[in-house]
Amino acid sequence: MGHHGNAGKNNAPEETQAVVRAQVEALKQRPRASVLIIGGGINGVGTFRDLALQGIDVALVERGDYCQGASGASSHMIHGGIRYLENGEFRLVKESVVERNGLLKIAPHYVKPLQTTIPIFSTFSGILSAPIRFLTHKQGKPQERGAFLIKAGLTLYDAFSRDGGTVPRHDFKGRKKALAELPQLHSGIKYAATYYDASVHNPERLTLDVLQDGEKAGLPVSGAAAATAAEAKARATNYLAVTAVAEDGVELTDQLTGEKFTFTADVVVNTTGAWVDMTNTDMGSPTRFMGGTKGSHIVLDHPGLLAACNGREIFFEHTDGRIVLIYPMGDRVLVGTTDVNADMTADAVCTEDEIDYFFDLIGHVFPNVLVTREEIVYSFAGVRPLPRHDETAPGFVSRDYRIERAEHSIGGKTVPVLSLVGGKWTTFRALAEHMSDDVLAILGAPRKRSTAKLPIGGGVNFPDSTAGVEAWILAHTSDSVTAARAGVLLTRYGTRAEEVLAYLGEGIDTVFNSTDELSDREVAFMVEHEQIGHLIDVMIRRTSLAFRGLVTSELLAETAAALAGPLGWNAAKVAEEISHSVDVLARFHGVHVQSLIA
Repeated sequence: MGHHGNAGKNNAPEETQAVVRAQVEALKQRPRASVLIIGGGINGVGTFRDLALQGIDVALVERGDYCQGASGASSHMIHGGIRYLENGEFRLVKESVVERNGLLKIAPHYVKPLQTTIPIFSTFSGILSAPIRFLTHKQGKPQERGAFLIKAGLTLYDAFSRDGGTVPRHDFKGRKKALAELPQLHSGIKYAATYYDASVHNPERLTLDVLQDGEKAGLPVSGAAAATAAEAKARATNYLAVTAVAEDGVELTDQLTGEKFTFTADVVVNTTGAWVDMTNTDMGSPTRFMGGTKGSHIVLDHPGLLAACNGREIFFEHTDGRIVLIYPMGDRVLVGTTDVNADMTADAVCTEDEIDYFFDLIGHVFPNVLVTREEIVYSFAGVRPLPRHDETAPGFVSRDYRIERAEHSIGGKTVPVLSLVGGKWTTFRALAEHMSDDVLAILGAPRKRSTAKLPIGGGVNFPDSTAGVEAWILAHTSDSVTAARAGVLLTRYGTRAEEVLAYLGEGIDTVFNSTDELSDREVAFMVEHEQIGHLIDVMIRRTSLAFRGLVTSELLAETAAALAGPLGWNAAKVAEEISHSVDVLARFHGVHVQSLIA
């Protein structure tokens, strides 16, 4: 969703690529669809999949890469939103809990249960301020939420969870027991409350899985093998931006080649997140729905902090009243998040002040764990697609969503445009169903199936236990594929790893020297099936290598060389893509690429 302020984010200088992008060609050959979705974050992609499953002719375009904007800058949480209770957003909390329980079942390859502990420093604090916050949605003087209030919230939270039965109920411990479990916690705590939510370790890959489910649902019926890509009922492409309204439709500009063409649809869906108003302006109908806030995060390689968390997320209220979190992801620790009003004309980056804030909050809970800037391996920031909020403090702006309908004049006819205001990761499936129902009503088409229990991508038949995962890895280990490599592929693709392994076996595959997590043929598979526009897409969104601080100059060189063949890049283009990746990592993620050999 990287528009305007972030438009340059991953767009290298324009150069015609030798390889014609099949997805763009499919839109050019048949430049119309019943529905055009603008924005390839999780909500746009979720709506694309839902409509494709109903048999609707749908097209999706994304200006940057899929999941590049707010969707890729999330706290990696799939959560019921316990803190929305005091905003009085009971509908949202109930929906979030139901969706969290559902995603644990339909996307088990990426969505995992997450044990969460809230350290509590007082018993009754916040009881008087909570009702005032609840009634007025004004922050007032920050006041800590005490045990009494948190207990009430968690009891309500459990009640919402009961139907799903996916996660255990919360439990409360006094100081002594809490410190026995988490000895590094601040010794001044009075209680610790522990409950379960869920995390999504690979939001970018989950977005791709949802997208590919949509594409598969829109393929011509079997037997029609000779059908062209243009005849598919679900077509999507990244690096294609809506740039204007032309006489005969919406003008689309290829961000990789600069080529323009027009496209028409009966309904347009605007899911460009914080850029919704700018997208409507580009289509000739300015709106003022949005008031995004920026949230930043840092990723630390810090064994001491990792051990202090003891496998669980620490979720608490900092002294300024912001809800913040520290949680382990593999062998890294994610710390977030801030909530400041965003300047939509500037790049969203994590600032030095925000890093100081994160260090301060770590010290608030783990006073004996020393953290320095050297341990930061990655940072990221995004703009939450919140509604305009004028005087309301950012933390109290509703996280619920709404759909705004307007009639735009496009290509000489009146076209309904649905703009999504708000929306969060956890509820993307329910939101997509709601948006699709609105579209189906406009088109006069019936809903054919629900997505509520439909497994997503590599979540189909994913092993449901550690033993099951080990058995899968063993069954897919061979002379050419080590157990470690099979494990990486299962983590990255879920059970779709079987398709990848089959593809790897069809030729000579060379695992990289710079990392054992990538190979030549796997990169070719990504080009063929996952719409790679730039080298940086592989580092940040097709793998978690950048997130974990594992990008080296050797890795960039090997990956660029592997991309060169399938994408038709010459030596100059390879060099340009490497320098573009180095620039993006430095500018947006605070990463200065080092050499392995240094």
